[in-house]
Amino acid sequence: MTNKQKGIICILISAFSFALMNLFVQLAGDINPIQKSFFRNLIAFLFAAAILFREHDFSFQKKNLKYLILRSALGTIGILCNYYALGHLLLSDASMLGKLSPFVVLICSYIFLKEKMNGFQILSIIVAFIGSLFIIRPGFSLTEMLPALMGLVGAIAAGSAYTTVRYLGLRGERGPFIVFFFSAFSCIAVLPYIILNFEPMTIKQLGTLLLAGVAASGGQFGVTYAYKFAPARDISIYDYTQVIFAAVLGFVVFGELPDSLSLIGYIIICGISLLMYMYNMGYLKIRKDAKTP
Repeated sequence: MTNKQKGIICILISAFSFALMNLFVQLAGDINPIQKSFFRNLIAFLFAAAILFREHDFSFQKKNLKYLILRSALGTIGILCNYYALGHLLLSDASMLGKLSPFVVLICSYIFLKEKMNGFQILSIIVAFIGSLFIIRPGFSLTEMLPALMGLVGAIAAGSAYTTVRYLGLRGERGPFIVFFFSAFSCIAVLPYIILNFEPMTIKQLGTLLLAGVAASGGQFGVTYAYKFAPARDISIYDYTQVIFAAVLGFVVFGELPDSLSLIGYIIICGISLLMYMYNMGYLKIRKDAKTP
């Protein structure tokens, strides 16, 4: 098995794990999103701590502290918004809005990391945003739009957080410590709210949230190893299978079926993602305008 094949398998495992995480979050029922995020991050914290403990190394580079805090703050906002969206949208709709984050990474990398964007990448961002409008369906009722807008804000925050992770990697910070710091930060950030506003849970709800945390950890480690085996340009398109997994799980468990407008949005976003993948791999050539002699 080649490294590329290993990377594809790992990213498929990651996509399925994150779809399961979203499913368990919905199955937990009407619990505050902040409380849901706490238990999700607690499990990720324990997994990351176990890895660092096995390596006997909890050290980090002090020069990276402010960027670790920034990554953690953005990641916490992203999770809270995503969990709110999951509580009010179809499983597949919430998952699809989350898949806008790679396009946010392009924008943030251009602004903050000075990584160049070409015309095709700019066009892909515009098209992806148009696709998201079919899911968000902007109108005059903020109450109806709010869950989808929260999903969009979550994707923006997540994309910004991923850009910070990339920057931390360029500055030599270790991946397990980034996960450990983020999980600890997120738990501590919401702990005062949890203490003051804790909502009693049944054993079933608690177990479901713990399963969401286990699935989230599987997704994080799956994507980490995926990009260890192969570059993003080779395998990132397979991450969009999460939407397919989410749609199947949503139908089997909840009987959910996305409407025609959502399906149009899925096709637009997945289609432009596929074209970007083909472009990055060199399968798609964009002809440049010839200069006039």
